[in-house]
Amino acid sequence: MKFSTLFLLSLLCISLVSFTPMNTKQANNTNTSIYFLTDKQQLETLLRKTYEWVETKNSNNDFDVVENKKGDKYIGLNLQAHNKRLEELKKTNFFAQEFLDNYNKIGLKIGDNLKTKKMEYLVGDLPPYGNDANMWCDCQDSPEQYWKTMKINIIKIENNKASLNWTWTEWKDKAKYNVKAVKENGIWKIAYLEGFDYNSLTKI
Repeated sequence: MKFSTLFLLSLLCISLVSFTPMNTKQANNTNTSIYFLTDKQQLETLLRKTYEWVETKNSNNDFDVVENKKGDKYIGLNLQAHNKRLEELKKTNFFAQEFLDNYNKIGLKIGDNLKTKKMEYLVGDLPPYGNDANMWCDCQDSPEQYWKTMKINIIKIENNKASLNWTWTEWKDKAKYNVKAVKENGIWKIAYLEGFDYNSLTKI
């Protein structure tokens, strides 16, 4: 009887000493540290990804217009193409609703100005709106893959709103291009681009 008791006690001790809880090994192999990007890093990533899209996937079909029957003048906005373009911009997830609403407002105003003949746009001529430059960069040419090296300056971040600008590192004479961003559902998105300023693009 005593031998049996001692034997059982010995087995119990050995089991307790050698026992390792299952989740201890799992916990040791699990990286529990979580890295959160700062607002500054998120904004820089947003801008670089946006301009990579602009230069590599963008259809560049901004404010498409329709000709008259003679084919010598543009007389209005191509609404079907315009709505398709808005969907394209929305699907990128780079642009805030504020930007999309402003973009739509610009397109409709250009169309109205052409329809009411407040603005004349001859086929073959440069558009009578804008400054003859690419609205996305306020440029007529650009360095290759500039989104990788563009210099981004964060001016202010406050109350889920940010002001920033960017320029190229390759070409020193490039003027700063102004941008505004907002947080939508915790995600930074572009709310304003200098090249799509409503007043500048719709003035007659």
